[in-house]
Amino acid sequence: MLEQIQEAADFIKRSMHGQPTVGIILGTGLGALAQEVDAEIALPYSMIPHFVTSTVEFHNGKLILGTLAGKSVVVMQGRFHYYEGYGMQQITFPVRVMHALGIRTLLVSNAAGGMNPEFQLSDLMVIEDHISLLLPSNPLIGHHQPELGDRFPDMSEPYSPKLIDMAYAIAGEAGISLKKGVYVSVPGPQLETKAEYRMLRQWGADAVGMSTVPEVMVAHQMGMQVFGVSVITDMAIPKTLEKADIQKILAAAEAAEPTLTTLTREMVRRL
Repeated sequence: MLEQIQEAADFIKRSMHGQPTVGIILGTGLGALAQEVDAEIALPYSMIPHFVTSTVEFHNGKLILGTLAGKSVVVMQGRFHYYEGYGMQQITFPVRVMHALGIRTLLVSNAAGGMNPEFQLSDLMVIEDHISLLLPSNPLIGHHQPELGDRFPDMSEPYSPKLIDMAYAIAGEAGISLKKGVYVSVPGPQLETKAEYRMLRQWGADAVGMSTVPEVMVAHQMGMQVFGVSVITDMAIPKTLEKADIQKILAAAEAAEPTLTTLTREMVRRL
């Protein structure tokens, strides 16, 4: 894997001008931030050695190199998921490549179902913790390569308290309403049953989705500071549960994009 990481990083470096400091992963329906980036180049994933292809129709599948708020950034416009048939190592490979590029701060976003009855559609939930136990595997399993981090990484604080405090400070100044909670990652691609939503809520989860946690595990293993935010794109309350409608989910994500963009841009500025 180390050779593959280096090959991908070397390929990307040939298109770079400057040293990127921040990596950003944009979730389902949350691609508008990419328009804020002063892009030097956008590389389709298919061009990058050892990257797999994003098969989700509303993920653009590009790696954008450029500047945001005066900082050099690398932005994943679309991510990879276990339900696409990829292994955990493939899903998280771009995060390891970002680290090889010198990036030490990772900002991740996702679309999620809100199980906390205090949430509303298009709310932003700062991820303060996560639950990974329902995933069929994780990217840290297998032959250990010390160059990639600890064999048994501590996960007591996978999301940086410093970055969480920064987000709350920005939100207070900008009049942005932020929720907070626990994100649980599931394999997908099916959405959960009412019984499953009740179980996940009893476990202490506030939002549920099909991504993010494997990426965060790898980033944290390698010593990157991580900030995560979920956009609540559908309400997963058993008593009032409606049939899933992807167009409504995308519309809820779109409604939240201006606020998420403001928050992310200002966080990058202050890093």
